[in-house]
Amino acid sequence: MPALTPRARLLGPPEAAAAARPGRRSPAIATCAALLGFAVITIDVSAVNIALPAIRSSLHGGITGQQWVVDAYTLMFAALMLSAGSLADRSGARSAYAWGVGLFTLASLGCALAPDIGTLITARVLQGAAAAVVMPASLALIRQAHDDPKRRAHAVALWSVGGSLAMAVGPVLGGVLAEAADWRAVFLLNLPLGLLILALLLGVERSAKRPAPFDPAGQIAAVLVLAAVAYAMIEGGHAGWTSWPVAAALAVAVAAAVTFRAVEARHRSPMVPLDMLRQREVSVPLAVGFAISAGYYGTFFTLGLYYQQLRGMSGTQAGLMFVPIALVATIASLRTPRLVERFGRRRVIVQGQLVLAASLLVLLGFGTGTPHWALLLLLLPFGIGTLTVPALTALLMDSVPGHRTGIASGLLNSLRQTGGALAVALFGSLVATQHDAYDLGGLRVSLLLAAALLCATAALSQRALPRS
Repeated sequence: MPALTPRARLLGPPEAAAAARPGRRSPAIATCAALLGFAVITIDVSAVNIALPAIRSSLHGGITGQQWVVDAYTLMFAALMLSAGSLADRSGARSAYAWGVGLFTLASLGCALAPDIGTLITARVLQGAAAAVVMPASLALIRQAHDDPKRRAHAVALWSVGGSLAMAVGPVLGGVLAEAADWRAVFLLNLPLGLLILALLLGVERSAKRPAPFDPAGQIAAVLVLAAVAYAMIEGGHAGWTSWPVAAALAVAVAAAVTFRAVEARHRSPMVPLDMLRQREVSVPLAVGFAISAGYYGTFFTLGLYYQQLRGMSGTQAGLMFVPIALVATIASLRTPRLVERFGRRRVIVQGQLVLAASLLVLLGFGTGTPHWALLLLLLPFGIGTLTVPALTALLMDSVPGHRTGIASGLLNSLRQTGGALAVALFGSLVATQHDAYDLGGLRVSLLLAAALLCATAALSQRALPRS
């Protein structure tokens, strides 16, 4: 790091960093690199969902294997998100981002070359760990590249919309690649994209390194809690909810949760400050984020299998069924600021959850003979319900001190990923029969559970959140 000039020493940290730069490089390159990385890790969730039947045909493993292909990625993403932000601070945003993208690219190659389901799941664990590093580092790159708050806000908006569009493109891309080439092409696509991102990083200025605490004991305990709960849910539907593997997994989860709380209470700089969780403006948005992701990703997982296994759709057709939802979700998210300005955050958060719950209840009426056009119409309100996310995110960020915004953001994203992972584990177990076929009754139970959870968090939001 170059020595600071006398002028730089008189300035604050952001201004000093800017003054010390020998020649500022294009902020657009940093924004492009950050957006691409966020898009890649988002596509990898939605595209793989549609490619699951092809993976099952090639590597076998049944619905259990398909659940782990999704959850191995999501669980590591969720658990490591709690401390990934500190890595970006300790090593610098650009270095952390480069290492994250590099590991994600290599793990994608491992997925593409996997000879069996176990190897694929292991490679997905590495992908999830890398994605946890990429996510916060991508935002740190944008913050570093744009000193002006307005330009930074514009760049963050582009980053957010890029993720939404990636969610829309992912299912179609997964279906097309799995049909036209092979499911392995879904992962091979990440290789040129990863190399492009690394090349763009050469045009991004080096990031400052800052001392940041790390909580290894708490991190290990968090991974054990999530992995054990997911294992219990997945195996419960196949081995039986009272079987000894399920009981053992739940015991591990409880022990790890107790350990996590004890570690966080004693650590000088905990990943999850317990006093912060006592604020209703923090705990309620976290619960809502968990519930929305559980309903959203759990339903996406089960519907993807439903379209292909019960309706006989091709991967491309199944992927196209999700595009209108993602586009409606993108439009709804862009409209959220105006709705909040007119009706207040609490009302938007409550109504968004109720719309999402109602759309899930409406889906209870469809069956194997429901026309495709009717399915599309029934699913459109599902996308509208996601307008809650920007409102609850803004509420959470405004409710914590500035030095804790990174912790709050990481915790929210972690719980959202956790909600999705556990819903995939539970819903997948409910829709799988003893012979590993698809049970439409299990889908209806899943929809009911998700709707009930959303109604509960909507009631909690109405009661606990301030009018604003």
